[in-house]
Amino acid sequence: MSFVRKTLGSVAALALTGGAALADPALIYDLGGKFDKSFNEAAFNGAQRWAEETGGEFRDIELQSEAQREQALRRFAENGFNPVVTTGFSMSTPIANVAPDYPDTKFVTIDGYVDPEEHPNVASVLFSEHEGSFLVGMLAAMASESGTVGFVGGMDIPLIRKFACGYAQGVKAVNADAEIIANMTGTTPAAWNDPVKGSELAQAQISQGADVIFAAAGGTGLGVLQTAADQGIYSIGVDSNQNYLHPGSVLTSMLKRVDVAVYDAMSAGADLETGVQVLGLADQGVGYALDENNAELLGDEMQAAVNEAQAQIISGDISVHDYTSDDSCPALTF
Repeated sequence: MSFVRKTLGSVAALALTGGAALADPALIYDLGGKFDKSFNEAAFNGAQRWAEETGGEFRDIELQSEAQREQALRRFAENGFNPVVTTGFSMSTPIANVAPDYPDTKFVTIDGYVDPEEHPNVASVLFSEHEGSFLVGMLAAMASESGTVGFVGGMDIPLIRKFACGYAQGVKAVNADAEIIANMTGTTPAAWNDPVKGSELAQAQISQGADVIFAAAGGTGLGVLQTAADQGIYSIGVDSNQNYLHPGSVLTSMLKRVDVAVYDAMSAGADLETGVQVLGLADQGVGYALDENNAELLGDEMQAAVNEAQAQIISGDISVHDYTSDDSCPALTF
């Protein structure tokens, strides 16, 4: 059952009390919408896969405001859902506030971090976004004819700078003289769901010579991908495989396996192992998308170069700097 576009008022409260079986999992999407074709939708796909394979049922909810985060957590926990899986870094503090009150409930924050010593019933699932972004940065540089590529981020936070920094390092690994234009959409959660602003930023970058643009901006990125297609340049999708949205225009997508994280959490159920988990290239937690929609865009030489780099990152022969480790980037100035 999905509570689409509803507040957590009486309607949702009644729905949550509707005979939930003990240990049914729940999923709380971040702001930006369940069907954002990116981060949230990847989470939904993982939950759907779990339901289809097991015959189980889950409840989910789309938040409409920041104030609903803690309320949603408490309602699901009080009604016996376990685990309660959440997406987005903004759920970290609400979970830290709520988890001590429900010690028998397992909470999962995907993309967030909650201290495992203080909160032993919380699992934090993180990703090495800089590694996957390095690979798509290489592809952007190899596909670019102008030597100028772009990056459009969503909310200006260290996590999105981590994407941008990894991307810039990949670009520079191929073309040390390349120019990288980077813009963030905003400083509030609204930045994840503003395709009009995404389109405007893409258009501005195109006017400055960018012929490949990587969008790491949730629903905002849809505006970037559309504008790139309209203007005849390449775009790069994020989180989910977005190649199908504009075949022949989306060069590739930086995959972040949020779907796998949700599927694994629901599969573990109440026996979920808590603590901190980081998924990178070695774990197939990140990567780049290759399918029938972009295979002709990525020639054998491009694929070979990126696959070699991937192997070298996994082996440690290539080190990709993580912006969040020291709030700096060797390849890009913010």
